[in-house]
Amino acid sequence: MRVRTLAATAFLIAATLLAGCGFQLRGAYTLPYESLYLALPDYSELGAGLKRTIRASGATRLTDTPEDAEAIFQPTGEFREKVILSLSGSGRVREVRLRYRFNFRVVDIKGRNLVPPGEIEMTRDMSYDDSNVLSKDQEEVLLWRDMQNDMVQQMMRRLAAVKPQPANAFD
Repeated sequence: MRVRTLAATAFLIAATLLAGCGFQLRGAYTLPYESLYLALPDYSELGAGLKRTIRASGATRLTDTPEDAEAIFQPTGEFREKVILSLSGSGRVREVRLRYRFNFRVVDIKGRNLVPPGEIEMTRDMSYDDSNVLSKDQEEVLLWRDMQNDMVQQMMRRLAAVKPQPANAFD
């Protein structure tokens, strides 16, 4: 009985501390648009992740054509690069940096900016070893996928936080 009371007290203290620190689970994002068209190719993994997240939010309807949408999400550039950070004494690669940048804007049907053009950049550093090429290649693929998932979450946070500007604010 005493152990149960002690465990319940510890649980209540932990719950109070957790609530007091401002911790909150990430909820669904609410976009400020009733309908949105994503001008991303069908084969885009980033586009698929973004569509899945928007559909899960439930508040914004995705359209098949830009004419049916209140806002149009347009990618303006997507860049992936692999940069060598350091070399060994024998000239072999020891560390690399993976950099992923995505530029986008949100416009209305007339092409006027509703959200100012934005850029999201992700980087990940990874060690490299010539003797473990297959495992390092798999690690790289997982890091790219992780950055892509983080990119989708950051885009959703940005789109949900930005209030649409009047149509002529950025012309």
